Amino acid sequence: MADLPPPKKVVLAYSGGLDTSIILKWLQTEYGCEVVTFTADLGQGEELGPAREKALMLGIKPENIFIEDLREEFVRDYVFPMFRANTVYEGQYLLGTSIARPLIAKTQIDIARKVGADAVSHGSTGKGNDQVRYEVGYYALEPDIRVIAPWREEGFFKSREAMLAYAEAHQIPIAKDKRGEAPFSVDANLLHSSSEGKVLEDPSVQAPEMVYQRTIAPEDAPDKAHVFTMDFEKGDPVAIDGQRLSPAALLTKLNELGHDNGIGRLDLVENRYVGMKSRGVYETPGGTILLAAHRGVESITLDRGAMHLKDELMPRYAELIYNGFWFTPEREMLQAAIDYSQRHVTGQVRIKLYKGNVTVIGRTSPYSLYDQDLVTFEEGSVAYDHRDASGFIRLNALRLQVKARRDRRA
Repeated sequence: MADLPPPKKVVLAYSGGLDTSIILKWLQTEYGCEVVTFTADLGQGEELGPAREKALMLGIKPENIFIEDLREEFVRDYVFPMFRANTVYEGQYLLGTSIARPLIAKTQIDIARKVGADAVSHGSTGKGNDQVRYEVGYYALEPDIRVIAPWREEGFFKSREAMLAYAEAHQIPIAKDKRGEAPFSVDANLLHSSSEGKVLEDPSVQAPEMVYQRTIAPEDAPDKAHVFTMDFEKGDPVAIDGQRLSPAALLTKLNELGHDNGIGRLDLVENRYVGMKSRGVYETPGGTILLAAHRGVESITLDRGAMHLKDELMPRYAELIYNGFWFTPEREMLQAAIDYSQRHVTGQVRIKLYKGNVTVIGRTSPYSLYDQDLVTFEEGSVAYDHRDASGFIRLNALRLQVKARRDRRA
């Protein structure tokens, strides 16, 4: 990019932490450009006021500081659509980090258009998935946008010591825990928390209890089960124990229930899109409950063929989200099919939480396909001739009979 002229105005995805504060100052000094900061409130549970104060201290104009509350949009337009598909990556991961990135990218591009910026920037490293997720999102929404990824720039810092020295030279505040090596890194939002690196890099070593921030240990959870109901409309949860809640409020409530009952811990070695394996410790208390509840209401409202097809499509859908391809025709095509399947996924499930376990213990729906007269072992009122099964079985076994006779002759 050395042949390109310096950008005039850059929108930086800014957390207020040390790394993005260093990047902010580096953009100012390296490119001599105007920097606009964007901080997303996705329910990470941190006070975002200090991000504004630090940006001001680093010379950002007040009108160039954007702190956006995206919690409702995040859950309504990203988390819930994903859960309609019962999305799980590599059999376990509920994609809490992955699903947040397209919304951040979208809002960052919206701000760039608003302020007339000609570039955007992020603080993701060259080894991770997030650089892909952000940048694919940027280009999908604004194909001619310039992207500055400092960690991949030739002149950026190559060591922690160099970054700390730069911070001190430019009077960037350094928290006490940043002067030494933090035991692990954390990314969080309303759906989950993700912990990686340092003490977690050896996959043979059990994660220390201090890693877990959103759940109590299952063995420390109450000895009495907690039972509650969740109502669904067209595949989305709308109420807990009969109380209707907004999407963000509902997920917050599920997180509280999950925390108190030790729900949603996951220690995972996964395959990153960039080609390496990584070990992460995830906590998704509310999402773990939501997944079980959604499958519970689907079990009585979805036709067998539709349900099985959804299960076949889901790994592909999960891979698209994990790899950063939310804003793609193929994801939108899959979403249309998934959403069509949810037209009658309306009803109520009764859920029991107990020491890390989520169990659906009841389900009802005005659109239920469960017919007790058909399935009862007693004589039902619906006509079902047991003798019909003979022909059904013989037709399904016909090819096997033919093969067996052939093999006998061989």
